[in-house]
Amino acid sequence: MGSKDFVIRNYEESRLSDRAQVADLEQRCEIGPSKRVFLFTDTLGDPICRIRHSPLYKMLVAEWNNEVVGVIQGSIKTAFSSTHKRPGLAAKVGYLLGLRVAPPFRRRGIGSSLVHDLEDWFVANDVDYCCMATEKDNHASVNLFINHMRYVKFRTGRILVNPVTNYPYKINQSEIKIQKLKIEEAEEIYKKHMTSTEFFPKDINSILKNNLSLGTWVAHYKKQPPPWSAAADIRSSWAVVSLWNSGEVFKLRLGKAPFPWVVYTKSLRMMEKMLPCLKVILVPDYFKAFGFYFVYGLHHEGACSERLVGVLCEYVHNLALSNAKDCKAIVTEIGGEDDELKMAIPHWKLLSCSEDLWCVKALKSEEDSLLEWKNGPPNRPLFVDPREV
Repeated sequence: MGSKDFVIRNYEESRLSDRAQVADLEQRCEIGPSKRVFLFTDTLGDPICRIRHSPLYKMLVAEWNNEVVGVIQGSIKTAFSSTHKRPGLAAKVGYLLGLRVAPPFRRRGIGSSLVHDLEDWFVANDVDYCCMATEKDNHASVNLFINHMRYVKFRTGRILVNPVTNYPYKINQSEIKIQKLKIEEAEEIYKKHMTSTEFFPKDINSILKNNLSLGTWVAHYKKQPPPWSAAADIRSSWAVVSLWNSGEVFKLRLGKAPFPWVVYTKSLRMMEKMLPCLKVILVPDYFKAFGFYFVYGLHHEGACSERLVGVLCEYVHNLALSNAKDCKAIVTEIGGEDDELKMAIPHWKLLSCSEDLWCVKALKSEEDSLLEWKNGPPNRPLFVDPREV
């Protein structure tokens, strides 16, 4: 099949056939490293749901003989970048996600054509950089973007997944204070402490005000003043996180899991039925569609502040356990190679991804910026926009 046998066009939301075919394509394409775990997505009848809350977005489909065989999504936002040619000023950043090609039509140039056309849309909208993320084990994606499309790896993120179990964490409230912030307070803290974070969005206020954003919480040791207090200084230890209800946008379903995981979870349920007095901690059934909360805007400062991040993640788990019926996981992505922070955040290794490759491409020939990204410190923080999860 040659390139003339398929066409790339805009996804038409008003066409019921587009909705149905894209939803079917999502069901046929797994995500995640197939040797370990893979997931299927359920967009709840809205294929464009993952980018709908972005300031500007587009979806393209590849069509062959009136059949949708490929799809890609993209969004554009204004964000801060430490490597931009005008430090301290914002750049226009395009984010590429959701590239899917039906299995029988792979290795025929459809994926690269979708990427090229989406990049043309970025260029037409004066985008400075475009970026994407993929699992290290996704060899086809790595080969396409890095080897053929000239993207540069600039960060290795870690996606940490913590199941929402049947028992809450016990939080030491005598030593640590957790407080929910008003939107204005959260915005002030983020703008004061995170504008140097890679890809920090200029419209952070829009994210915090979105109905899917469940709130922002800050934790600090009771012996120290809170970060917004006039008495706080650079020695104060504190942490802040915000929470996004991704389960209202789309659901996930486990399609495959390691055999030890299956045996372990079934054994736990058997023990709970036989010996309920043991209060066995059960893992949710991920083989049925489930929702999840995404932790974003994670930031911490001061000595032992990693512990405060962990406590906030435990607090978020307890919120999900008490308030959400179908939230079965808490997902957190951290940029860089901060092992101490990783160990502080509760997660299960079998469900998590330790190497999520973030890649970037300059659309205005700013090679110096790419070199700085590529050679920059691996633990430089990265803001993961919940609208692009």
